[in-house]
Amino acid sequence: MANEKIKQLAKAIYDKVGGMDNVNKIRHCMTRVRMDIIDYDKVNLEALKSISGVLGVVEDDTLQVVIGPGTVNKVAQEMVDMAGVKLGEALHGKSDRELVEEKASQMKAAQKEKHQSNSPFKKILKAISNIFVPMIPAFVGAGIIGGIAAVMSNLIVAGSLSNNWQQYVEVLNIIKNGIFAYLVLYTGINSANEFGATPSLGGVIGGVTMLTGMNIEKPLPNLFTNGTLSAGQGGIIGVIFAVWLLSLLEKQLHKIVPDSVDIIITPTICLLVIGLATIFLIMPIAGMVSNSLVGVINTILEKGGIVAGFTLGLTFLPMVMFGLHQILTPIHMEMITQTGQTLLLPILAMAGAGQVGAAIALWVRLRKDTQLVKMIKGALPVGILGIGEPLIYGVTLPLGRPFITACVGGGIGGAVIGAFGNVGSIAIGPSGAALVPLIANNQWLSYVLGLLAAYAGGFIVTFFFGIPKDMKS
Repeated sequence: MANEKIKQLAKAIYDKVGGMDNVNKIRHCMTRVRMDIIDYDKVNLEALKSISGVLGVVEDDTLQVVIGPGTVNKVAQEMVDMAGVKLGEALHGKSDRELVEEKASQMKAAQKEKHQSNSPFKKILKAISNIFVPMIPAFVGAGIIGGIAAVMSNLIVAGSLSNNWQQYVEVLNIIKNGIFAYLVLYTGINSANEFGATPSLGGVIGGVTMLTGMNIEKPLPNLFTNGTLSAGQGGIIGVIFAVWLLSLLEKQLHKIVPDSVDIIITPTICLLVIGLATIFLIMPIAGMVSNSLVGVINTILEKGGIVAGFTLGLTFLPMVMFGLHQILTPIHMEMITQTGQTLLLPILAMAGAGQVGAAIALWVRLRKDTQLVKMIKGALPVGILGIGEPLIYGVTLPLGRPFITACVGGGIGGAVIGAFGNVGSIAIGPSGAALVPLIANNQWLSYVLGLLAAYAGGFIVTFFFGIPKDMKS
């Protein structure tokens, strides 16, 4: 029966987006099926939103259908199975350019005006999402393992565990470092996939930033500061930019280098040119940018305290709604690389906690609305674990006012975290209660108090001010 429901949902989504012929590629993240739509005029958004099992729709460069965790991967897989392709592959065996050129010029112009007014920024957000979303399961799993290792290490220092446990701590840290120590490699490979370069070359460029083989007694010079370069300088921000340049160069070389020697000439020139540019130009510049960015954010959080926490917690949900939160992922990773923790994530996590409080208030006040209560019951468990999109698109946003009061609840939780200060996470991933094992420096109690404040704030503000006037309690 469950498989039949998945098939019906996949078929219904295809029907409402203009059929399989109107979809180019399909991917998914933790809660959304992401589709590259060929002609948006053929998409029936209202009908798509009304499908049973669809929690919401986000219209962007990719059409994002919110399904919810656990189910989304099954629906996306069923959809590509129906098309006979793999996730991320073109459904029709044609390139994006060929599919676009098949459209009438008039329709193409209309679509460009309607959906691509902010296309450069949207493309940046989409690229960042596609680079990092595949790594989130590794961040979460490795981060939790690292958290366990940190707790065990503290217990050894406190004398609660004997020194014999140290070897187990080392093993856990080795597993954790499988992603974090080589993050630039994964970023380089995923960036190459996103920008259309050869993945292995992207991985090499990422590896270049580790400066493996450099004589530490005679380090390479930093041409901009008269200092020296250090491994990892510029971080993943520099890697992404370098691989983007790599993709431009590689595509041009493929056009002019004869096929008979392309396999030799193109990768050699690409690695030499982009490698040198990465070491002597990109790493110093990206290093200054990332250091300044992390420094500014840390200063704002340290000096802003309650005000900064409230503002960030209040505004994060609208960022999620428009997909702008993806731009924060490389910032989180830079903060973790430079300081061992991201101070942003625990504060931003309060936004989801405000949703939980608001949903519980709606449940209490509108318990006679069986359809709404059913939706809340289904969305609350994953909301508590930090996946808030089912609550956003299925409960609070459609009702309007509760979305605003949920944001206020998130601001209250953020203010509490800001008041404590120095509450950071050693990895990124789902927020909510699931983030507790990742909180750094034994600050988990401060984080939990922030969560409780956001729950309570979202509940109280929604209970008294967030019930829509046209809904009876």
